[in-house]
Amino acid sequence: MVDNGIIAEMSEPWKIVGTPQSGGILIICDHASNHVPQDVALGIDPALLEQHIAYDIGVAGVARYLVELAGHAAFLAVHSRLVVDLNRYPGDASAVPGSSDGHIIPGNDLSTEERQRRLDHYFHPYHHRLEHILGEARPRLILSVHSFTPRLETDPLAERPWEIGILYNDHATASSFAIAHLEGEGLIVGDQLPYSGKMLNATMNRHAEANDIPYVGVEIRQDLIADAAEQERFAAILDEMAQHVAERLASEGLS
Repeated sequence: MVDNGIIAEMSEPWKIVGTPQSGGILIICDHASNHVPQDVALGIDPALLEQHIAYDIGVAGVARYLVELAGHAAFLAVHSRLVVDLNRYPGDASAVPGSSDGHIIPGNDLSTEERQRRLDHYFHPYHHRLEHILGEARPRLILSVHSFTPRLETDPLAERPWEIGILYNDHATASSFAIAHLEGEGLIVGDQLPYSGKMLNATMNRHAEANDIPYVGVEIRQDLIADAAEQERFAAILDEMAQHVAERLASEGLS
């Protein structure tokens, strides 16, 4: 089983890299790993675990470089989004996805009791631990880092040309600073693309917006962070952007 350097077999559905600091920058990666624990049988071709439906390709490496290069802390999911999708609300059907990008997940056809056990074991502890971290070491900025596939199997003719997307819901100020900065660096930036944070923003709604913590939701195109050198490059881009956003927020009394 490939684990992208995050886990072997861990008892908790999260991993912390670095040390969260009050007033620091915290990286959150809800879909950092493609690992499937031994007690979960998804019933799919193992090759699918190497694809975007299983995890956000490249983000674990970006997060680790952000910790190594800039001294930030990262909170990483340990298990595949096919086990539970942590960037959903627990009542959403897609929190335990029955399908993804046209692929049926037979092992997720669960009874109500089985589904609840899955959430109790993998979903709720992740979010409870994140709540604790934010209470103990409130950051000045959260970076929620994801990646997106250049094209979906269910819509193969639709290209997604953006190099990076910025997502947000009601709290848009930090994202507006991030978009302007990234565009100024010559990147092709999607404002609420390849999809909208008004629709997919559960983790940030719960932990950032509800607690009035500034955040930037980031989506990097997966083919741009496929290897270590590219991951390091984007880590540097995100660090510079995050520092810029944090400084702008502070200068305007918004941090």
